[in-house]
Amino acid sequence: MKESKQTAELHGKLPVMEAFYTIQGEGHFTGNPAYFVRLGGCDVGCVWCDVKDSWDALRWPLHSIDEIVGGAKKYKGKLVVVTGGEPLMYNLNALTDRLRAEGYHTNIETSGAHSLSGTWDWLCFSPKKFMQPKEEFYAAADELKVVVYNKSDFKWAEEHAAKVRPECLLYLQPEWDKSDKMLPQIIDYVKDNPRWKISLQTHKFMHIP
Repeated sequence: MKESKQTAELHGKLPVMEAFYTIQGEGHFTGNPAYFVRLGGCDVGCVWCDVKDSWDALRWPLHSIDEIVGGAKKYKGKLVVVTGGEPLMYNLNALTDRLRAEGYHTNIETSGAHSLSGTWDWLCFSPKKFMQPKEEFYAAADELKVVVYNKSDFKWAEEHAAKVRPECLLYLQPEWDKSDKMLPQIIDYVKDNPRWKISLQTHKFMHIP
């Protein structure tokens, strides 16, 4: 019998869809070796999501903090990226406490739709139109990454950029299936608005996870 989310959290377990050692393909840490922990469960529901299998948390096995950290320790890299799904559906304090105690640099990729937990060395905030992010993420974000699906997303991106800290890095990333159409527009936009940078899903070009 599968444990409920609440019971799992009481037992210090998290639903892990997959965990793997790879090269970070997006955003500020592009090109760095990283151990990815993809948690199952998401209620944001992006129509273009490329990991829709992650949405149902009950599909994925529960792992203890020891098991998750033990997986990372099999590899040489010291960067751990927690993603989803929407990883902040769960309280991640215990996970980051343990990772940091073991000397790992902790990164998270989140839509900001749920309350912030965990201690993060880098927070990539990627808000989505499908669920309003919580205000606390604008002050916490180290990196704002907006996925560009259509032309209206540029204005939407600026609305969020106006609310983050001045030192927060700004990235525009074409939605993969719309890249042929949207990347030329992103290039022109960044040339005219040089505070922004371009993020590409380089792992897909390298044919790695």
